[in-house]
Amino acid sequence: MSGRMGLALAGATLVIAAVLLPNKAEAQFGLRGGPLGVARFAVGHMLGLSRLRHSRMAVRGSRYRSAALRSQDLRGAERGQLSNPYVLRAALTAQAALSGWHGGRRPQGWWRHPDGSYGWVGPVFWPFAHDDLTTAIMFGDTTSLSFYGYGDIYAAIFSPYAATELAAYTAPQSRRGRRVPTAETLCEASDTGGLPVDRIAAAVTPNELQRTALDELASAWNAARDAIHTACPEQAPATASERLGLMRERLEAMIKAIDAVDAPLAKFTGLLNDDQRARLNALASDRRAALASHQPKDSQKDAARDAQATAACRPDYDPRYDEKAQRQYEQLVQQQWPANDIASTLHLDEVARARLEVLQDTTLRTMQTLSACPTEPAATPQARLPAVKARLQTMLQAVGDVTDALDDFEADLSDEQKAGFEAIGPKRGA
Repeated sequence: MSGRMGLALAGATLVIAAVLLPNKAEAQFGLRGGPLGVARFAVGHMLGLSRLRHSRMAVRGSRYRSAALRSQDLRGAERGQLSNPYVLRAALTAQAALSGWHGGRRPQGWWRHPDGSYGWVGPVFWPFAHDDLTTAIMFGDTTSLSFYGYGDIYAAIFSPYAATELAAYTAPQSRRGRRVPTAETLCEASDTGGLPVDRIAAAVTPNELQRTALDELASAWNAARDAIHTACPEQAPATASERLGLMRERLEAMIKAIDAVDAPLAKFTGLLNDDQRARLNALASDRRAALASHQPKDSQKDAARDAQATAACRPDYDPRYDEKAQRQYEQLVQQQWPANDIASTLHLDEVARARLEVLQDTTLRTMQTLSACPTEPAATPQARLPAVKARLQTMLQAVGDVTDALDDFEADLSDEQKAGFEAIGPKRGA
């Protein structure tokens, strides 16, 4: 991932308060996991934040219409107005995610990503999945992909949406005066252009044989997009178990999509000569340079925060011996999962309480598993493909572990207790 690192260990409290949990009521959704988990979570989620700092401003300004998510013109009329794609992503997903939440009256939701975008948009998980795979594999930019993790799993367990709010996303599209986009529209939100064939062709100037292989790769890329789309929910998931199941389906579809383009990508790149491969690989550096040219200069404060983030990523760093990290951890523990409230509200016995603790700890461990310090992206698309797949597989395993813990927790709960558990998320931050 390109770009500078933003807030890390010393800014973990700000991460929680200003990025993930924006107001006091919503701050009851706290984080635990120990100082190491906090440090890794902060570092992993604040990479590149300095170049994304204007995303939330664009979201608050509501500069984009929900019509921008229509499949006919997925970026809307404003496609060319913003050079930073992450600002546009934040605006589009926020418009869609918040239009069905609390009547669209809230300027932001606690489950948003650090760049201002949303991984859960109504009943849809990862609306720009195909775009993110294309960007990560072809351009070496995993910024959006890296933001998916603990927060999305957490939002699957404690969904912010009430049942009636989710129903608005699955209502018939023909309804007049529609303000909330349909799940189908959201699942089609990836760019219909698919693989950037024209840019690749302009870079490598392929001969006839290479052009045929490029067309085959483009067809496989489009088929992969269609495969991801098949994992779009036809009905809004009503329970945490169903939401985690949807996450698994979407992740599995993305992994299968990567497998489907592996051979065509290898065939195309194998036909290129050394000079052509160098020009193809240069597309990634060109993208980084273009994005950097539109970013404001870092202030001294930003530079200091970057230095703190760099220190937290050193091999010899141990946050257990960092007093500031310990204090921040204690503050986060006070805002951790409402375990006692859940236990008392649902009238849990000792066995159920123990299972709830396992669910909590299993989920919180994903904060460290899915938030790691950065590594330089591989130099070629063919080498980046398995790295992206490995990341998705890690997240899939994390979702599976949490699902198992949730199943154990709910195994002996009554229907009334399960209903009470599902009501916790929508009530928080109300």
